[in-house]
Amino acid sequence: MPDRKAHNPDWPWAENFRISQAVQVGDTIHVSGQGPLNPEGTIVGDDMAAQSRQVFANIRAVLAEAGATMDDVVKITCFITDTSRYAEYSAARAEAFPNNIPASSTVTVADLVLPGMLVEVEALAVLGSA
Repeated sequence: MPDRKAHNPDWPWAENFRISQAVQVGDTIHVSGQGPLNPEGTIVGDDMAAQSRQVFANIRAVLAEAGATMDDVVKITCFITDTSRYAEYSAARAEAFPNNIPASSTVTVADLVLPGMLVEVEALAVLGSA
């Protein structure tokens, strides 16, 4: 059986959530839902575009801890609070994945875990799949 390894960027605020930012088993990396928090733990902006860009920056940072890149991402699941702003999210997603476009699902939800969050994205990556 492959080893299980947690990957956590050095984000002091993350300790409050008591989760691994990612768990790797073999070549597969499961990235926890990433919100629009900057490294200091503050929600970035109050618009979908800015928050989405921060979410993808966070995913990129978590993957880097595991030696992976955005090109290794094979599937993402997005949770948004306002479907009317989907185009803003979609544009940020296109910027984040210019090469290997992952499979993707988007779900509209009433709320996310922190007030002010408009978007959260989880990812599944496979090392060497790029």
